Amino acid sequence: MTQEAEPHDVVVAVTIVRSGGFAGLTRRWAVTAPPADAEQWITLVDECPWDDDRDGTPDGADRFAWSVQATLPDASLRADLTETQASGPWRTLIDAVREASDDPRA
Repeated sequence: MTQEAEPHDVVVAVTIVRSGGFAGLTRRWAVTAPPADAEQWITLVDECPWDDDRDGTPDGADRFAWSVQATLPDASLRADLTETQASGPWRTLIDAVREASDDPRA
């Protein structure tokens, strides 16, 4: 018999790493959702096309590359994106994590 996680047991964590750009600096933002907000974060993660083909190689010189990692109660996901690919639902997730993180600077 499988038990579903109780709302207070649900852990959702999302980490965004941006590298490249003119100075070649790496930035990292992370959020661990409080149980009350877990469903909101799961929805943002689920809207991203995790299964699409992509290689994550930067689009060119001085462009950003993004790494997105998500830990859900039933899965761990990772995607490497180019600056161009970091749009649509990816951008929504990236922006939400940056906004919710302790250090939201670009």
